[in-house]
Amino acid sequence: MPPRPSQPPADPNASDDLEARIRQLVADAGVPHDARLVSRLVTEALGMGTDGADRLDLKIATRTLTELREAVRVFGPYRDVRKVAIFGSARTRPDEPAYACARDVAAALAARDWMIITGGGPGIMTAGVEGAGRERSFGVTIDLPFEPSDSNPLHGDPKNVSFRYFFNRKLTFMKEASGYVLLPGGFGTMDEAFELLTLVQTGRETPSPVVLFEPAGDAYWRSFRHFLDVELADAGLIDAEDLDLFHITSDVDDACDHICGFFRVFHSMRYVDGRLVIRLMREIDDPAIEELSERFADILTAGRIERCEVSAAELADHDEVDRPRLTLQFGRHHHGRLHAFVRALNEY
Repeated sequence: MPPRPSQPPADPNASDDLEARIRQLVADAGVPHDARLVSRLVTEALGMGTDGADRLDLKIATRTLTELREAVRVFGPYRDVRKVAIFGSARTRPDEPAYACARDVAAALAARDWMIITGGGPGIMTAGVEGAGRERSFGVTIDLPFEPSDSNPLHGDPKNVSFRYFFNRKLTFMKEASGYVLLPGGFGTMDEAFELLTLVQTGRETPSPVVLFEPAGDAYWRSFRHFLDVELADAGLIDAEDLDLFHITSDVDDACDHICGFFRVFHSMRYVDGRLVIRLMREIDDPAIEELSERFADILTAGRIERCEVSAAELADHDEVDRPRLTLQFGRHHHGRLHAFVRALNEY
């Protein structure tokens, strides 16, 4: 490919004029909120063109934004409903124990007012939809030549989103789910398990309940845990606390209790001016806060765990403004301990 011709130096006045025109375009389009962020999206898109991005780069960026926009449209009306992502093998047959387990866990969670998200394919994914029912199920499918569309139990359902890129699909899973159930599977399930645990371990995913579910008598996840113990933890490649980021079980009620119990007191979290703010389902008393400060002093870089009022940033975003709050100076290290803190919080 011949080199692209060099561009003349940018005129700063022209840049200011372009930004003003973009802001006006966003206003004319009737964007109802977050106009600055939408303006930045437009600016970055134009920047890819003026930077000389090739056609493939532009196609990837366009498809990515298109897919994410569709996901936002589909999940938007259900934003306030807790959802659990169910992962597992597409090869699992209806007569296998894991299939029945996936169906039963999904049914039990739906009975507790949760919705489920699956990959919208055969095997464990179909079992999940059968258990929860179509009305409480989402599909986030991936376009694969060896999986025809009629293998998707949610084909044609308005709560189904189709992706070309795995990274968009994974992002949607992680962004929309509040909990996770993983059943035995192949490379794809292992990929999802390790990526999920990596995101929680590094703080790129909010602390969430992760259940590794194996049928009674099966040692699939216990073998996985043994590998982590011997090859990773014993070698110092992960911290011992990272092994508490997941819960292994073969009992449906235990799995549901672990997922639902994670939000008994804890609701959500965000960082405000460098401090971690924990939003609560309900208040806890002062002795509980003091006890938590003592138990988890190792994750505090300064001060204690304290009550706090809703911040200006949260007010501006209409972000859970009516919930009670705790704040702490968390150093953003040892997220396994932060995960343990959330579980301890739910004991009160």
